[in-house]
Amino acid sequence: MTTFERIKKLAKDHGMTIAEVNEKAGLGKNSLYNWKYQKPSSDALAAVAKVLHTTTDYLNGLTDDPNIPNNENHINSNTLTWLDLDMPYGGSVPDELKDYYKAMAEQYIKQHPEILKKRDDK
Repeated sequence: MTTFERIKKLAKDHGMTIAEVNEKAGLGKNSLYNWKYQKPSSDALAAVAKVLHTTTDYLNGLTDDPNIPNNENHINSNTLTWLDLDMPYGGSVPDELKDYYKAMAEQYIKQHPEILKKRDDK
C-alpha cells in the first residue's frame, strides 16, 4: 500500500476526506493528491500523521500498525482529542469538557461496576 493509499484509508476510518486531511494538516491545495507521484517532505508527512493520529512509520509503510505506541492511557493524558471521542472536529478537547467526560465516566462506572469486573476477569 502506498503512502497515499494509507492516508486515504485512515481518513475514511476517521470520517474525513483527503481534502479535509490536507486542510487540517495545513498543506497546500491538493498536496496529498500529489503524493501519488512524489514523496512528501518529512514535515508535511508528520503534520498528516498528527491529524490522523498515527505514525510517519505507518504512513511510509515501515509498519502495518497505525497505532501510536504506548498510547494506552491517552484518555487520562492531556492530549484528549475530538477523534478520541469519535468526533471528527479536529484539535484537542477543551479542559472543562475533559472534566465533564471524566465525571460522566466515573458516574457510569459507579452505576455499572460489572464493567470493571469483566475487564479484570480477562
